[in-house]
Amino acid sequence: MKINSGHEALTDDQLLALIDPTRLPRHVAIIMDGNGRWAETRGLPRIAGHHEGIQSVRDAVTACRELGIYALTIYAFSMENWQRPQDEVKELMMLLEGYLQKEMPALMEHRIRFKTIGRIHRLPDSVVHWIREAESATSANDQMVLTIALSYGGRAEIVDAILKLYDDLQQGVFPRESVDEALVGQYLTTADLPDPDLMIRTSGETRISNFLLWQMAYTELYFTPTLWPDFRRRDFLLALIDYQHRERRFGQVKTPPHPRRKVRQG
Repeated sequence: MKINSGHEALTDDQLLALIDPTRLPRHVAIIMDGNGRWAETRGLPRIAGHHEGIQSVRDAVTACRELGIYALTIYAFSMENWQRPQDEVKELMMLLEGYLQKEMPALMEHRIRFKTIGRIHRLPDSVVHWIREAESATSANDQMVLTIALSYGGRAEIVDAILKLYDDLQQGVFPRESVDEALVGQYLTTADLPDPDLMIRTSGETRISNFLLWQMAYTELYFTPTLWPDFRRRDFLLALIDYQHRERRFGQVKTPPHPRRKVRQG
């Protein structure tokens, strides 16, 4: 949960000075929530919120790149989102296609590798084309990984992994006795990434909505009432500062140092 730290009154430079570069997350995941509500409160069509949210994506990517955070994964379109009105889905697909085309130069300039996770085959052919173009063009980039979850569901990802693993078991690729958590992780779409250290969700909702269910077993969760289009660089810095106040034990008990015994004199 978000900690009320009193840092909200600080300037961006003051917030940046509080960041400990040795305690940054390697991987940040974000559920970008609140685009529709942002637009509705302004009397605008819902798609206007999605357009404004693009700048928040840019701010998050830039912050990660400048701070040296290796991976950023954003939840852009869930499998459940296919149930939204057809016009909104169509506009979202057009927005995604435009984003991929416009951001390619920046991805290449800053050596950011682009990848997607999810059942991409359900997306329109033109969107899939630009996804594959971006993945191919940036495949050798090594400074950061930007992953967009599209037509994604955590349960569906686990099902797909189980089916692939089962096929390999049937073909004798490895013995049944070798199946463990590490092996299952190799069949997930995030196999080439560390598990998220920090998950941010905007708009005040406090659930993970079928996002990276396997990967977030020990992820620190940060919920903020800020709507995604209003979530900019300083909001990202506040989330990082909150994260750095957490004590991550991964189920273990932190052992306090043993007090020194006093040596008796004489």
